[in-house]
Amino acid sequence: MSDPVHERSACAATASSGVTLGDLIVQALTRHSSAEAFVAGDRRLTYLQVRDLVSRYAAALAGRGAGLGTGVAMLSPNMPESWIVQAATYLLGARFTGLQALASIEDHVVVCADAGAEVLVVTAPLEEHGRQLVAEAGSLRQLLVIPAAGGPPEGDHPAARPLDPGPAAETDLAWLQYTGGTTGKPKGVQQPHRSMVQMVYAHLADFEQPRSPRYLASAPLTHAAGLGVLPTLLRGGTVVIEPGFDPGRFLDVIEAERVNCASGIPTMIYTLLDHERPETRDLSSLEVIWYATGPMSPVRLAEARERIGPVFSQIYGQTESTGIGTVLPKAAHETASLERLASCGRPVVGNRVRLAGEDGHDVPVGEVGEIVMRNRGVMLGYRNLPEETAAALEGGWLHTGDLARQDDEGLLYIVGRKKDMIISGGFNIYASEVEAALTAHPSVGSAAVIGVPDDRWGESVAAFVVARPGHDVDVPALRSFVKRVKGSMYSPKKVVVVDSLPRTTVGKVDKKALRAPYWSDSAREVH
Repeated sequence: MSDPVHERSACAATASSGVTLGDLIVQALTRHSSAEAFVAGDRRLTYLQVRDLVSRYAAALAGRGAGLGTGVAMLSPNMPESWIVQAATYLLGARFTGLQALASIEDHVVVCADAGAEVLVVTAPLEEHGRQLVAEAGSLRQLLVIPAAGGPPEGDHPAARPLDPGPAAETDLAWLQYTGGTTGKPKGVQQPHRSMVQMVYAHLADFEQPRSPRYLASAPLTHAAGLGVLPTLLRGGTVVIEPGFDPGRFLDVIEAERVNCASGIPTMIYTLLDHERPETRDLSSLEVIWYATGPMSPVRLAEARERIGPVFSQIYGQTESTGIGTVLPKAAHETASLERLASCGRPVVGNRVRLAGEDGHDVPVGEVGEIVMRNRGVMLGYRNLPEETAAALEGGWLHTGDLARQDDEGLLYIVGRKKDMIISGGFNIYASEVEAALTAHPSVGSAAVIGVPDDRWGESVAAFVVARPGHDVDVPALRSFVKRVKGSMYSPKKVVVVDSLPRTTVGKVDKKALRAPYWSDSAREVH
């Protein structure tokens, strides 16, 4: 005899289950056939060819035990298969974790073990590395090898099968992405299908993507750069893949492939300005460059607009929010106000943002508070870290750790990370504001600021600066300049001129490395 209550519950669950990544992948790959989906050097793949490869990799992964809830990890250079394997993983209802190419095998073992990955996917040149990983990471059971030149998996000839959205529900885990680890051990951010779908919607709604996108991806597709692929394919566009960022090659590809959108980080833009002459190139196809991962010097941003064009749009977000946060669109960059260029914009559609004080209440307009946000792109939590999860999601809001103020027009201005705030003589000094002042000086190409122990003031401001090509940094003059434009408490007590700033594997300035020599004798980075 049937149970009416049970039947009603099952029907309600079915009706309420939302769109998954599998649904969007199937839609994207079946809307188009002969159009070009991926370009990678000499390889040019149509949507039909990508559809076939996704089917074959799904069959190969399934043959190795991948299914609903299975962990799949991948170590690969940038190539079409970097995304194709992800797509196949999501269609099976499995969860995907990308491994950092520059990390050590010990780091890979730690991540695979924490992720509970059971299947590892590598390219042929990395097969020996992969076999070592399988031997050392207890959870790994199976290895899948991609040919060095791409194509169906080596040793596998599974028949292509019709694409199917798969068994996952919107609340099932899709993307298990590990943070860069600038503050210690990387944390596994658990993102369900719901979050990933919301990211696609936000991208299409607010990121000013061209109607027929030709998206240049030179950062790893197994990480944040891969978030731009599905929005591109849903519009029938083309993803142009580069193995890495080389400034001259970056400009060459934009010209040759008529690229109209690209993603980057501030340091990439600085390198273009300092080592190339973008103003001499044909960049007429370019409609938007999204820059993210950290604040960009307003002076350098104004220079970039002048030399590259009015194509810049800032995206602020975190892995914990699937990159969803705020956007400063291209039109907002059309200003002579350097202060306005320091803004990270307004919340994207579907995102609620507050600035909270230490007591948890909203701070008044103009005062500094922590950015907390609520949207459908927020993570389920950190894997195996219940205390960190509880702190990050306290009160039902994502606590970002980023400090900002808001002006009367609703624009947000990030002033730094909570952990980067320097308390000197009782005053709060925000590193990003000092960095902006330093890079406003014509001799400075980039800068990083930290607090160092000071017996009198508790902490004092220390700056590490990289000179612009052809310039020498006059340290006393630079300190006087900062004092004049920001005030004496912002002027760095210590200025170190360096050839380059240390970077994390995702290209951010590694302030942990800069702090280490100064705080090695302290139990905590507070003096």
